[in-house]
Amino acid sequence: MAQTALQGNPVNLAGELPAVGSPAPDFKLVDKDLGDKSLADFAGKKVLLNIVPSLDTPVCATSTRKFNESFADRDDAVCLVVSADLPFAMGRFCTTEGIDNVHPLSMMRSRNFGKDYGVLIEDGPLAGITARAIVAVDENGKVSYTQLVPEIGEEPDYDAALKAVG
Repeated sequence: MAQTALQGNPVNLAGELPAVGSPAPDFKLVDKDLGDKSLADFAGKKVLLNIVPSLDTPVCATSTRKFNESFADRDDAVCLVVSADLPFAMGRFCTTEGIDNVHPLSMMRSRNFGKDYGVLIEDGPLAGITARAIVAVDENGKVSYTQLVPEIGEEPDYDAALKAVG
């Protein structure tokens, strides 16, 4: 079981990030139109999973803005922002911020994504939502990079994440 921290306090997660080189676990998440999306929907593309607790926090909003800029004009790769936020809130955030180069996806129907990717927070005040993490998946569906951010309030390593998706 992996751990991260919230304001310096240890937080236990439901498992571990998938191993680099392993097949990325498939998932079923909810898009802004309340449709189901799976990893298979992005087959043949490099996928960057920007996993965040909630877009309603400054660090999550910042990482989403930065990846939105980086994924402009990319046909070979997509960035998925995954959180426990409702699709309506995610859509509102993206509209207000002019975010249109990332795909917000919600865990509203199931926490299986959080368990399968080892990022579901099991204890503390944020239990039930995700830790901050990055998972890159190559065009063949294999995990090529992971980062569990050691402190939930810190930003991920943008350069390493973007390098992983070329």
